[in-house]
Amino acid sequence: MNKTELVAAMAAKADISKKDAEAALKAFTDVVGEQLKKGKKIQLVGFGTFEVSKRAKRTGRNPRTGEEMTIPASKAPKFKPGKALKDIVNK
Repeated sequence: MNKTELVAAMAAKADISKKDAEAALKAFTDVVGEQLKKGKKIQLVGFGTFEVSKRAKRTGRNPRTGEEMTIPASKAPKFKPGKALKDIVNK
C-alpha cells in the first residue's frame, strides 16, 4: 500500500474527504518526526511505540576493498508494535 492508497483507505474508514485524510496523515508524520528529532518517545497504547535508537561508533569493512573503516555513531527511528497490533496481524 502506498501513500495514495493509505489516504484513500483512511478517508473511506473515517468518512472524511481525501484532502482531510491527507492533511491528517501529514500532520501525524510531521509530529512523529519532530518528537523523535527531540529524542522523545511516542507511545500509542495497543498500536505501538515510536522511539529513537542510538547506534555506537563501530569499525566495519568496505565491501569493495576489504579496507577497515570507522562507521560513525548515529540515531535511527525504531517502531515496536503493541500487543493489539501483533494480535491483528497474527489472526
